[in-house]
Amino acid sequence: MAPEGVQDSLVFISTLPANRGHERLARGVLLASALAFLVIAPFAQISLPAIWAFIPAYEAASAVNDLMTAVLLFGQAAILKSTALLLLASGYLLAALMAVPHALSFPGLFSPTGLLGAGPQTTAWLYMFWHAGFLLFVIGYATLGIRYRRPRSMRAAIGGSVVAVLASVCGLTLVATVGQQFLPPIMRANQYAPAMGPLVAAVVLLNVVAIAVVWRQRSRSTLDLWLGVVLCAWLLDILLSAGLNAGRFDLGFYAGRLFGIMAASFVLIVLLLENSMLYARLVKAHERERERSTELLTANRDLDAANKELDAFSYSVSHDLRAPLRGVDGCATILVEDHSERLGAEGRRLIQAIRTDCQRMRRLIDDLLAFSRLGRQPLSTRPVPLNELVAQILLELRPGHQGRSIHFEVGELGTAEADPALLKEALVNLLGNAIKFTGQTESPHIELGSMSDPAFEGRVYFVKDNGAGFDMRHANKLFGVFERLHRQDEFEGTGVGLAIVQRIIERHGGRVWADAKPGEGAAFYFTLQAGLP
Repeated sequence: MAPEGVQDSLVFISTLPANRGHERLARGVLLASALAFLVIAPFAQISLPAIWAFIPAYEAASAVNDLMTAVLLFGQAAILKSTALLLLASGYLLAALMAVPHALSFPGLFSPTGLLGAGPQTTAWLYMFWHAGFLLFVIGYATLGIRYRRPRSMRAAIGGSVVAVLASVCGLTLVATVGQQFLPPIMRANQYAPAMGPLVAAVVLLNVVAIAVVWRQRSRSTLDLWLGVVLCAWLLDILLSAGLNAGRFDLGFYAGRLFGIMAASFVLIVLLLENSMLYARLVKAHERERERSTELLTANRDLDAANKELDAFSYSVSHDLRAPLRGVDGCATILVEDHSERLGAEGRRLIQAIRTDCQRMRRLIDDLLAFSRLGRQPLSTRPVPLNELVAQILLELRPGHQGRSIHFEVGELGTAEADPALLKEALVNLLGNAIKFTGQTESPHIELGSMSDPAFEGRVYFVKDNGAGFDMRHANKLFGVFERLHRQDEFEGTGVGLAIVQRIIERHGGRVWADAKPGEGAAFYFTLQAGLP
């Protein structure tokens, strides 16, 4: 079962659901294994010549296959951070390592009684420890697949697992060698003693439990499917080489170990095929990424050319719009200065309205040009002393107070890593709006400060006023171009300033938001990368 939290990593056999192709192939393998078992089982006790080379060949093949499988599973456990896969990998490592003392202690292979101080019971007990130990790890894997927990450090968990398995193999080897006199005798020369029957029955029962635990998963992964096939082959191995046969070097002894090699190969083959497919996908992904990079490079070149054309077009349009505006404003000025008496009060009012609209149009052109340039010009960041910058801005904005006495409260702002020119433009817009929207307030008060917030890495800066405010129901329109939350005849503005503020702050990796109440004022918040304290 796919570990919780990695269901989206559907590229590994441990998380990829078993498809029909794998299920059909697994059923075919099981059917062929069952037929071979039924054919061999009646003749399992037929004695055959003792082929001593078969033992080290079988042990080496089993050890190499299991070790490779363990390494691949440890790799997937590290990637997916899965305790369940860690247990299964440890089980395969145990099986690989147990093959070593089992081969060294085999009587007559390297010495008449076997190495490691082995006795007549050592090899048989190691075989039982080997098979039962692997089954216990498989049961643990299938159980943890339901209640998944992530280890804090996978490197430490894998290292601890390897050490624990090594210690277990050494301990079991000591029990089967030094402590063999405390174990029930299960061998008489090369034949089985009566105690072998109950012991084999216990291991077979454990194998059946492992099969049931793996196959009861509601959502079986490809790994679960083939692990079930492994357990079935493992069961046939135990039945032929320790249950139905009479002892060593009979047909059941050889056939059972062939099933054991098959059991050690199934998951390894699937893992190797998976690695090949992943490598093929990686190659294709690399080719696609290279094609996309080429396309992106071409698109960037086209975009640069388009930006240059857009800049030229913008400046051309700006020049073409400003020229008639200057003409209209100039004619209106001449009318006021030279023909004021003949115009009358209404004429002078209309001429002043024309001049006001010309000035507003010029500001709008300036704002739109500034907005269009923000996304293209590169940032030139450095530590900016914010209190000095704010003091300079307030001095420049003083003519816009229109004779009003505005109380400014500026806290300790420190420094921020920013483009000074762009940050100044953003603050000019925010402070200018605060000054403008407190125009009808009796005691205007504007506060600019900063605060820490656990939700953000840097500091949160704010500009608050007690002016007109606005209804937060329309806050989604606040930073849009030409979106206005107040009547145009109440407050002047082009409707572009806050859009410029948002683009500048976002280009610095921050965000900007607002809070307000109609008639009680507004507060604008923004974040910047922290600079020096």
